[in-house]
Amino acid sequence: MAQGFLTTHVLDTARGVPAEGLKIELFRLDGDARELLHTLETNADGRTDRQILPADEFTTGTYELVFHAGPYLDASGAAPESPHFLDVIPIRFGMSEANSHYHVPLLLSPFGYSTYRGS
Repeated sequence: MAQGFLTTHVLDTARGVPAEGLKIELFRLDGDARELLHTLETNADGRTDRQILPADEFTTGTYELVFHAGPYLDASGAAPESPHFLDVIPIRFGMSEANSHYHVPLLLSPFGYSTYRGS
């Protein structure tokens, strides 16, 4: 049985704080099929209250995290834009190790973002 799991952490680099209240969706991808697995929201620490993909649901494969940055940026006091420069941020990645902790953080500002495989 796989022991791997997936987490994230969102930091608002423009304000230097965790991004609280940001909606995140997790999809599993299989060819052209895209299955929504979970919808979560970040807490005061910019993390989700539980693992995005816990060990009892973990399988290797291709996934997509979708970060709904537009509503978060509006609520954070960023200068409003219509349309937003960054609104929905999809990050596609593969998880090939069944017993690994995958951590996909997002560093966010109104005009840019970055991600990496964290620990």
